[in-house]
Formats: sequence, structure tokens, C-alpha cells
Amino acid sequence: MARSPASLFRVAAAGFVLAREGAFGIVETGDLPPQAVLLVRIARLFERRSARIEDRGARISAALNRLGPSYVKLGQFMATRPDFVGQDVADALGKLRDEIEPFGELAARLVIQRDLGKPVEELFLTFSPPIAAASIAQVHKASRQRADGTVDFVAVKVLRPGVRGRFQRDLSTFYAGAGLVEAVDPAMHRLRPVAVVDTLARSVSMEMDLRLEAAALSEMAERTKGDPGFRVPAVDWARTSRDVLTLEWIDGVKLSDPAAIEAAGHDLRAVAVRLMQAFLRHAMRDGFFHADMHQGNLFVDPAGDIVAVDLGIMGRLGKAERRFLAEILYGFIRRDYLRIAEVHIEAGYVPPRHAPEDFAQALRAIGEPIHGQPASDISMGKLLTLLLEITGIFDMQTRPELLMLQKTMVVVEGVARSLDPEFDMWSASEPVVREWIERNLGPAGKLEQAASGLGELGRAATTIPALLENGARIAAQLGEATRDGITLSPETVEAIGRAEGRGNRWLMIGIWAVAALLAVLVLR
Repeated sequence: MARSPASLFRVAAAGFVLAREGAFGIVETGDLPPQAVLLVRIARLFERRSARIEDRGARISAALNRLGPSYVKLGQFMATRPDFVGQDVADALGKLRDEIEPFGELAARLVIQRDLGKPVEELFLTFSPPIAAASIAQVHKASRQRADGTVDFVAVKVLRPGVRGRFQRDLSTFYAGAGLVEAVDPAMHRLRPVAVVDTLARSVSMEMDLRLEAAALSEMAERTKGDPGFRVPAVDWARTSRDVLTLEWIDGVKLSDPAAIEAAGHDLRAVAVRLMQAFLRHAMRDGFFHADMHQGNLFVDPAGDIVAVDLGIMGRLGKAERRFLAEILYGFIRRDYLRIAEVHIEAGYVPPRHAPEDFAQALRAIGEPIHGQPASDISMGKLLTLLLEITGIFDMQTRPELLMLQKTMVVVEGVARSLDPEFDMWSASEPVVREWIERNLGPAGKLEQAASGLGELGRAATTIPALLENGARIAAQLGEATRDGITLSPETVEAIGRAEGRGNRWLMIGIWAVAALLAVLVLR
């Protein structure tokens, strides 16, 4: 993407704010090229004195909050890149919550009337002032009359006016900044900062169409139908549009309040296990998971079920990625480092020029320290973080879908441990991982793969008549063209003659040049 003067000016303005808040103090300059080191030193001249005594995470969080909602969203996204910003900064960024001032009830009513074609009074019986607000939207509590005459409550999410233009402008700044990073330090190409902004842009564009969030809720409801202890709110499609989303109101306790969950009669340990197993089931079985599962988006309802809301950011994993996840987790459980290495190479994540045995040796450096420790001290999210870091040594390119998975796993694990400080990640995960392995890599899975292969072969076979017909037609046309020999037009013959003449001239020039060189050598 071209870097316009306006976007470069905004990069400079953002850089100044980052410099004032001491954000450049987090940069390790040891491995940077000289020009980048100089830029960091100049930026640090603008630091506030108080910023120098703050920790790294606090510095960058303060800077992003000063820059506004788009930068908070960027910070949340960069929390998925501990290899880029460092683990402590990634942890601080992961705590960023874009909780900002609401834009008012009147503006929300105007958006609803414009988008749904009716005033709020015709759509809802009651409509509250905003009860929560973020960078992209805010939420109101309303009541509606259902088709059967009953009345219930709903949550109405309304997109912030003008937010699309603001994010588009800021995205152009992010692209310019990412391009400058790659230009200053070619080593950054492996981290693909521009590709990271691409992923952020896609994510934000989907978040800004609330119909897509409604579709994600609908798909998640279908996939998890019958799953124990997990559900999502139902969508009111008649009151949903691009800028308005209406959902079933959830009466429950947020997972950010363990004391209230316990007071409501729920077992905190059981809730923690239920949460982790639900996430792994969605990621491994369905390849479709809620990628923003922090405490504020999760409730426990009166029945003890976990209810997830705010499905604006979803992650998807293909079959190869799901197999990758299951096999590496199972491999670390069994300490089979060679198999983990082979899985990386088979999936195409690590180039085959690297010996599996060498990669297995590096993986052993990750896996062995965790064995012998109490299960409650072992973090699967941190393990995946270390895995993604060490794969860089073996030329593994950044995989955005795996980064989103790793980031979500870290968050989910953190929520589970906030409910149960002694949470055993491995014992909670093992039944789901083992079930997936047995179902997909065991005899039943192999039979299903064979049946799928036969289906593909059958579909390919249906195209054979068309291929034969096309082949016969091409052969007939070729026979017709060459029946009396290949005839060239006068223009073609003349063009070939000119090209041949040019070729001969260059050939003669080359011969004379070689002859002259030989003469010089002989005369010496």
C-alpha cells in the first residue's frame, strides 16, 4: 500500500505521542540496524520524566489510550504478537479494554431508525440509556413483545456513528508504519508487520458489520447445540441490521466476579474446566472459536451454563491446523518431540530443508522443563508462545490463525485460573484432545478419510467425459491447422527475419569482442 504524505504525517504524530509516553523504552536496540538505533535514541529524547520509571506495559498502554480507540484495538491485536513486542508488553496489552465514553441515547435512536426503518418506540416497548460502551459500539437494554404476546428483555448493540471512517483513516496510518518498519529493518519481513495489519483490517471490517456478528452467533449456536454447559444468546433477526444487533438478554454473572459466581451456588472449579473444554472443543472439533473470550464477554447463567457474548472476532482453523493443534498438544503430553517436529514439516509450517531431528532437539528445550512440575504451574498458552518463538529459528513464517489461537488460549487459561488458582490445564484438556485424536486419527477417522477420498475420486470421475471432449476438440483443431503444413503469414515471416537479423548482429558483435580479447592476451 502506498504511503501518502497524510498517512506519514499521522505516523509521525502517533510516534510523538508514543515517544512522550516512553513507549520506545521497550525497544531492545541490541539487534537493530544503526539507522533504527538512531531513531529510537532520538525518540527517547521526548520521553516524559515520569514515563521512565513506569514498567514497559504501563508505558505502551498509556500511549495507546492517549491515541484513541483505533490504537487500543491495535494494542489488543498486538497482544497476539509476544515475539514482536515482548511477553511482558503482550501481557499488558492483553489487559487493554476499550471501555470508553458512550455516544448518547439520542444518537443511538437515530442510528436504529435509519437502519431498521422504524422509530425505537415501534420496535421496542422500553429502551434504556447506554449501559456499556466500547470503541466500535455501545449496548442498551430494551424490552420487546414477542409473536406469542409475551414480553422479554433484549440487548441492543448499536454501532458508533462515524466509526468506519475513523478506523479507515487509522488503518492507513498503521499500514504506513508497518511499511516503514519493514523498510528500516529487512529482518522484520519474517514477522510480516504489513500482513499483521492486513489481518487486523479484516477483523475490524467484520466487526463493523453487525450482521456478520449475528451470523457468527447463529453458526456457533448450530455447532454447539447439545454441548454440555455452553451456549450463546439467540439473535432477533427482525431487529438486526448492519449497524444494529438485537440479542436475547442474558441474566447471569460475569466471569470477572468469582465471588458472585460462588454466591450464586456454582462450583468455580467446574466452571473453569467447562470453559477450557468448551474452547478446545470449538477450536479442534469445529475449527470455529470465539477469539475474544475475556471475562467481560463470558457469563454464568442460573443453570450454570457458560454464555458467551460479543462474537465480533472469530477464529477459524482448517483441518490441517486442527490436526496440528491436537498432535502438538498430544506430543508434548507424551514427550514425543520428534513427532511434533514431523507434524510441523508435514503441515508445511517449517521448510523440509530442516532436519526433523534438529527441530526435535529445539522442541525438547521447551518440553522438558515442564515435566516434573505441578500441573497447576504449567501454562499451555505459554507453551504455545514458546513454540511459536522457537519456530522462527527454523524459518516458520507467521501464521495469523495460529497467533489468534495462541492469544485466545492464553486469555481462556487466564480466566480459568482466575476462577481456580490450582487449575490443572492438562487434566482439563486431555479428554477433549484424546477424543479428537481417537476420532480423527484412529480407525474410525481413517475410514472416514478413505470414504472422503473415494468421494473426491467420484467427483473427479464425473469430469472425465468433459475433459475427453475438450481433448478431442483441441486435437481436431490442431489437425486442421497442420493438414497442409504450418503456414506462417508474411508479417510473421518478416518479424522472425528481423529478430533473426538482430540475433545475428549481436552474435557477430560477441564474436568480435571475444576475438579482440584474445588478441590483447596474445600481444601481452
